[in-house]
Amino acid sequence: MSEAGNSGPKSLENGKAAAYRVLARKYRPSNFSELVGQEPMVRTLTNAFATGRIAQAWMLTGVRGVGKTTTARILARALNYKTATSDQPSVDLAVLGEHCQAIMEGRHVDVIEMDAASHTGIDDIRDIIERVRYAPVLARYKVYIIDEVHMLSTQAFNGLLKTLEEPPPHVKFIFATTEIRKVPITVLSRCQRFDLRRIDAGALVAHLSSIAGQEGISVDDDALAMIARAAEGSARDSLSILDQAIAHGAGSVSAEAVRAMLGLADRARIVDLFEHVMKGDVAAALAEFRTQYDTGADPAAVLTDLAEFNHLVTRLRFVPTAMDDASLSQDERERGADFARALSVRVLSRTWQMLLKGIPEVQSSNRPVSAAEMVLIRLAHAADLPTLDEALRSLEGATPVQNGAPRPNGTPSGPGNGTSAVAQTRMPGGSGGAQTMRLIEATPAPAAFVAPPQPVLEAPPVPLKSLADIVALADAKRDIAFKVLIKSCIRLVRIEPGRIDVGLTADAPKMLLNELTTKLRAWTGRNWLVSLSKEEGGQTLAEMESTKRENAFLDAKSDPTVAAILARFPGAKIIDVRIPDAPEADADQAEVPVDPPADDDDS
Repeated sequence: MSEAGNSGPKSLENGKAAAYRVLARKYRPSNFSELVGQEPMVRTLTNAFATGRIAQAWMLTGVRGVGKTTTARILARALNYKTATSDQPSVDLAVLGEHCQAIMEGRHVDVIEMDAASHTGIDDIRDIIERVRYAPVLARYKVYIIDEVHMLSTQAFNGLLKTLEEPPPHVKFIFATTEIRKVPITVLSRCQRFDLRRIDAGALVAHLSSIAGQEGISVDDDALAMIARAAEGSARDSLSILDQAIAHGAGSVSAEAVRAMLGLADRARIVDLFEHVMKGDVAAALAEFRTQYDTGADPAAVLTDLAEFNHLVTRLRFVPTAMDDASLSQDERERGADFARALSVRVLSRTWQMLLKGIPEVQSSNRPVSAAEMVLIRLAHAADLPTLDEALRSLEGATPVQNGAPRPNGTPSGPGNGTSAVAQTRMPGGSGGAQTMRLIEATPAPAAFVAPPQPVLEAPPVPLKSLADIVALADAKRDIAFKVLIKSCIRLVRIEPGRIDVGLTADAPKMLLNELTTKLRAWTGRNWLVSLSKEEGGQTLAEMESTKRENAFLDAKSDPTVAAILARFPGAKIIDVRIPDAPEADADQAEVPVDPPADDDDS
């Protein structure tokens, strides 16, 4: 049951100040209505209790701090609910029952809580199995709550299976875990599973605001948003951070205090840094980063926030309602929407990939500030580069010139002009080539710099007349793995220009035909239709080579000269048959290397 207002820090007990209780314990939910963000589970349990379809075991899973252990205690309370007017399991726990207080405080004799992290062995499970035979002492059900159940050993899990499948009617099991994949499926199949969800940032903000009001603490809205974002969906983490922020701010919580405490950068300044980077303004980006670092922001945290804002801008392009997120500041909403309209998905994706690679570099570097600055320089430099499709269009449609001659770097002539020949649009306030921002709708390049379109000459298609030609092509492209697949898995039915009908062996990969189509298009410069024929087709090249080799060995063995050699040297055998490449050599003559005779080794 929530203890808000019951045991504040200024209350007295026996003439002494009561021990302070952290917010995560003080405001721990005591009934289902107080659980934050777990409405689907509460609805399921409500219907199950109302219809009497109460399971024998439950498995609660979710990230840390979402309420697994708290839910287990509330569930144990609901199973053993008893008041003067009600003596049956119930999810309506508004009135404190006979066993409720002891259960929520973890001291009820019939509700046994066990930490599987410190009781992992079969002996601990044997103890449970021995005790389940006895009826509860006071309550209706004997409830076993096993936290972090994935820590149990394999023997312990196996020992629990039979009891878990057919427990006595007076016993219920409640398991909690953060690593559901480590729990054997045989255990999961015997439990009713509930996945406790990460708590939405908006719900966390409302929850924290309510608690701050009950505590009489003044908290900025931006500070609540930062705490909710840092908690990552965990109610316990959010309350712990709020507790720390209250102590840090001496009774009031401001956005600046939370930012300094968590080592975060100002979100508005992150947006400024993002704009400098997207404009390609290296000097402004480095100056902004250094300012944030000097005020206490961690370099890796700055890049992480930059990546989060980049992700937000990308989401806003496709999900405009994402700006309704309560954890966002007004600056993030408005300027994020502007960036979403201005930047292409290709540029945002490229920035995201570069940040994903750069953040671990900063975290592992012994000079994180320098590493972070190098990441920002790369980002700003890439912002002024054309995307791949833009570069291809510029090569196909125009050749920039300088004094009548093409320029190799694709930039128009003129002093100080560093912009690409690809069409670009400038952000407001930007000037010069270094401040160009890649946009979706590009303006055409000035006609003075555009030469007449040149015809594109296509390379002549590579002629393919057999599987051997395809294998030779794969060999020329140094794709050895694909060459082996062609030789061992494909049976040719027919081949003609632009079309191949084949059969496949039983062990052929499922995507082999798609891969063959893609590679032929890339290697030959033309489209190919590769289809699976109903006909079986001929032998694979590997089978042909095997047959040819066997025939060569048979021919060699039947040759009188070879037979005489084998008879002359007991223990000798044919290990290879080769046809000489010299033109004057007889095509049917076999060169038969043989091993020298050995006393003990028949090689």
